[in-house]
Amino acid sequence: MSSLRVGIVGLPNAGKSTLFNALSRAGAAVAPYPFTTIEPNVGVVAVPDERHQSVAELAGCERSVPASVRFVDIAGLVQGASRGEGLGNKFLGNIRDVDAILHVIRAFDSDDISHVEGDVDPVRDAELIETELRLADLDFLRRELSKARQAAKSGDRECVARADCLTGVEAAVNEDVVTDRDALLMRLEQFAPETRLLILKPTLVVLNVGEPDERAAQREKAMRDWAGPRGIPVVNINAEIEAELAELEYAEAREFEEAMGIEEESLARVVRESYGMLGLITFFSIDSGECRAWSVPAGSTASHAAGRIHTDFERGFVKAEVVHLSDFLDCGCFATARDSGALRVEGRDYIVQDGDVMHFKFAT
Repeated sequence: MSSLRVGIVGLPNAGKSTLFNALSRAGAAVAPYPFTTIEPNVGVVAVPDERHQSVAELAGCERSVPASVRFVDIAGLVQGASRGEGLGNKFLGNIRDVDAILHVIRAFDSDDISHVEGDVDPVRDAELIETELRLADLDFLRRELSKARQAAKSGDRECVARADCLTGVEAAVNEDVVTDRDALLMRLEQFAPETRLLILKPTLVVLNVGEPDERAAQREKAMRDWAGPRGIPVVNINAEIEAELAELEYAEAREFEEAMGIEEESLARVVRESYGMLGLITFFSIDSGECRAWSVPAGSTASHAAGRIHTDFERGFVKAEVVHLSDFLDCGCFATARDSGALRVEGRDYIVQDGDVMHFKFAT
């Protein structure tokens, strides 16, 4: 699933590029995982996962390859983007092409960095971006509805169902707060699967904070009160500090964080939350001294998981030897797991569980 991408969006001067730059150096600085830049403003960042390291160490693997998340740094949106302001059409198109949204919202004060709206107000900024996404979606839905209603005049049941679906979705998107996003997505998947609405994409708010004080606490509470009814999680991060930490060696960065009372790396939380937003789970494979973490959508079958390793594995799938993570950590290897009865043999329709350690048998 390496093609799945999380778009980093927000107003100008919110800290998007600072966060992207921190993430892009995270492999060498905040966590001992590699980072690879694959094209301008797009980066692949490893998912911190202690389970992976434990499996690799127990199996005596010399190499380990983690799961990853692909981030896209999208240029700042401005008010009027849905009408094409500030190259809005291009930016909205970039957002439409990603699978989830990481919305960076400014909550820090600075005399040196101006705010495009004049002052710092996280809720106002969140609503501004939400409004632009909503307006772009409504414009798209109006065009699609016009075509769907015309087609529905034929009386064809599929055409009528599509028009009814789009009518209901348009009404929901018009509401002040869009709720039941999963239900709306299910309806679209059934009747209009090609429809990709911006406002329904999985979203994580990253509140870019400054020094903690009473004003910062008020801004955070207001932001969480706004995000809660929408089902949007909020993560606090000081992007400037994280970018500085990302320049340090891992041990030095962790020492500095511990001195500041940071229990878990903020960047790690952002990456883990982003990975979860994409609906992915992780399984592990061990082969030729390499332990690798593989990403598949939740609900994937064993044959699909085999295809993640190599297309030949899926075509010639025979069986999967499966040991769940907790059993593998207890047993330490496939052989011991087999002897203890912890190893299971599963067919191609087995639903992969997060943390499964898997070995595939296939026919050439």
